[in-house]
Amino acid sequence: MLKLDLNEISKQTKEVIEELLDIANVKSGGLFVLGGSTSEVIGKKVGTSGSLDVAKAIVDPIMESVKKRNLYLAVQGCEHLNRALLVEEDAMIKYNLDEVSVIPQVHAGGSLQTYAYGIFEKPVMVENLKGLAHAGLDIGLVLIGMHLRPVAVPVRLKRSKIGDATIVAARTRPKLIGGERAIYKKE
Repeated sequence: MLKLDLNEISKQTKEVIEELLDIANVKSGGLFVLGGSTSEVIGKKVGTSGSLDVAKAIVDPIMESVKKRNLYLAVQGCEHLNRALLVEEDAMIKYNLDEVSVIPQVHAGGSLQTYAYGIFEKPVMVENLKGLAHAGLDIGLVLIGMHLRPVAVPVRLKRSKIGDATIVAARTRPKLIGGERAIYKKE
């Protein structure tokens, strides 16, 4: 990205999250996971150029969209925190998640998590999501799949990047069981 345009990053993020949430159709109270690298968004190598300004441009529209749909947001941290996640205390209780003690920083947790920690109402860090997330967005190929429910379905979005970062989106669905004689609900 030649020139950092925070408004454009925010606009791209808003387009992506709205399209993904429309497709994923996560029910109220569901869990949405966000992972990302602000370094990748600005065209740098992951972990080298964290930016709280870029984090704000990404987290704010995502937070607005998940709140509007009454979803819980989980923000994945980097490998320095063993991919621990930031969630609201209510989400930790509802999903029976295991709290860990750490406060994310730009270079230990990442900029997205650090920024989000400052705006969450009752932020807590949890070890993992126990594979319970209903949908997710990966900005910069930071690997969020471990947090999704077992049957993750890739979602092909109109936009494939936010800034310079490649994005991968997924929703989940229930397992299909019962074999060829079974009848399944239409999605």
